[in-house]
Amino acid sequence: MFIDSHCHINFPELAARMPEILGKMAENKVTHALCVSVDLPDFPQVLALAEQYPHIYASVGVHPDYEDTPEPSVEQLVQLADNPRIIAIGETGLDYYRLEGDLEWQRERFRTHIKASRITRKPLIIHTRSASADTIRIMQEEGAGTDQGGVAGVMHCFTESLEVARAAMAMGFYISFSGIVTFKSAKELQAVAMEVPLEQMLIETDSPYLAPMPHRGKMNEPGYVAHVAEYIAKLKGVSVEQVAQQTSDNFFKLFSFAKQA
Repeated sequence: MFIDSHCHINFPELAARMPEILGKMAENKVTHALCVSVDLPDFPQVLALAEQYPHIYASVGVHPDYEDTPEPSVEQLVQLADNPRIIAIGETGLDYYRLEGDLEWQRERFRTHIKASRITRKPLIIHTRSASADTIRIMQEEGAGTDQGGVAGVMHCFTESLEVARAAMAMGFYISFSGIVTFKSAKELQAVAMEVPLEQMLIETDSPYLAPMPHRGKMNEPGYVAHVAEYIAKLKGVSVEQVAQQTSDNFFKLFSFAKQA
């Protein structure tokens, strides 16, 4: 079985095709998926999917790219996360690629999510782009990792260096690879994937974005996560069954609030 540890199937382009999306998941042996929150106004849609479908889980959080959106408080995130269908906090983190200027609000928002994670004991889903040094620094300062009493989480859609991966793994975080790892141009990322132990790895689609080969350029969906697993298996010289089993085990170990449907 495969698990898509990060998708956005509540986005309109996928939500309009939900029966087809779920059917393709089953067809490709994708047994579960985590639908990830990006802002509070759309959070009810994310939660509704998880409440309707036993094999879909949800998170609560506000993405660092969303500047003009209601700012979450620690108390609000803790309250919204008090639901058995919510298994994670995020996605959160830092993104210096798309936004410029004074981004202290991003850093404060990130700290808010880490505090909520520590209170709820629900893992973090971390997004970092062109901001790895500050991301790791704030994770350490706020005690996000298991080494400081936090519950850790996952570095989602990982595209950073091996050094960043090792720093995150030292704090108990898992490294999640998306369809990007299958791209011919992603040689550096493939080298990182070779070094990350299967025991600390997750796989994801980040759909509707970043469709893996051979679907690159098309709309992505959870059923395609099997292609990520197949590529990782070839890269590491192991069976796809081993990648599927280990990453699925990792998912339920990390997201301990998830009940297997």
